[in-house]
Amino acid sequence: MCYVPIIEVEHSFWFAQPKNYSEGLQEDKKIRDCIKNYIQKNRKKGSNRKIESDSSSEVITHNRKMDSGSSSEVITHIEIQKEIDTIHIIIHIGFPNLLKKKGAIEELEKDLQKEINSVNQRFNISIEKVKEPYRQPNILAEYIAFQLKNRVSFRKAMKKAIELTKKADIRGVKVKIAGRLGGKEIARAESIKKGRLPLQTIRAKIDYCCYPIRTIYEVLGVKIWIFVDEE
Repeated sequence: MCYVPIIEVEHSFWFAQPKNYSEGLQEDKKIRDCIKNYIQKNRKKGSNRKIESDSSSEVITHNRKMDSGSSSEVITHIEIQKEIDTIHIIIHIGFPNLLKKKGAIEELEKDLQKEINSVNQRFNISIEKVKEPYRQPNILAEYIAFQLKNRVSFRKAMKKAIELTKKADIRGVKVKIAGRLGGKEIARAESIKKGRLPLQTIRAKIDYCCYPIRTIYEVLGVKIWIFVDEE
């Protein structure tokens, strides 16, 4: 019998004594939550400022940009590497427009210092753009969320998300939305699948994302499976 090792890449790299291990995990969670909250807060400020100050023609252009890549500033994952006096943070993001602004990294480092309360450690933050953003399930989920919040039909949003995966090198994808779809009284689930999706095979590398969407009716749930490759 042949055994195939299944290895998943970790996103935290550090060592700690057993009694301090839980504190390190909690610190990692605080760092990731702080970064995500910073991006979400500044993205809302930017969108509100754009709507208030720009003319109607510029707002239409802005909406078109979001329609083509509405998953801007979506973090795929955050790598944390801890040393004695330095915490290295690598943010893998789909479209790093916000974090490329002048002073954004310095402001984020100040927020992290306040959150962690670590005087003896400094932060070294770097940004890495994802090569194939539409290969990431959470970016597709953010795209669907943006479409549904703008009153786009859920079927049209799912089909468009499937079309975006054509640009990525994947072997299969499935999108599922559940809840009061279209404002109906009875909740139901709808799904679209393209290509293979061998969920029963351990060797298959499948990325998964579960994403809640708040609409005017209620909270909808989006699940996305992407079959990347088989080891």
